[in-house]
Amino acid sequence: MTLETAPSNLDILATAEAWSAAGRKIALATVIETWGSAPRPIGSHLVIDSDGNFEGSVSGGCVEGAVVSEAIDVIETSKPTTLEFGVADETAWQVGLSCGGRIRVYVEPVLGGAS
Repeated sequence: MTLETAPSNLDILATAEAWSAAGRKIALATVIETWGSAPRPIGSHLVIDSDGNFEGSVSGGCVEGAVVSEAIDVIETSKPTTLEFGVADETAWQVGLSCGGRIRVYVEPVLGGAS
């Protein structure tokens, strides 16, 4: 993690904590692996609530739209998932990773919040 990305991730984790404390149902997406050209480094975060609001970044463009959509399912089922996007995947062109890279994103529900 570089100094440039560290404050941003701390802000996203603070946002996740605040949203959870406010009683919002949320999920946290984290880049867990990259290969080749990838827009965001390992450890990058995206926090998503059950209404589809989000802050942060795990990639950009359509990849984030796909992650948000999957995160809503994770919130509803409370079951984490790992997503993979890459050029070998036919969906790579659809979700914006035609740059030749690959990323894996772990999406987990954040339990807690106000009653």
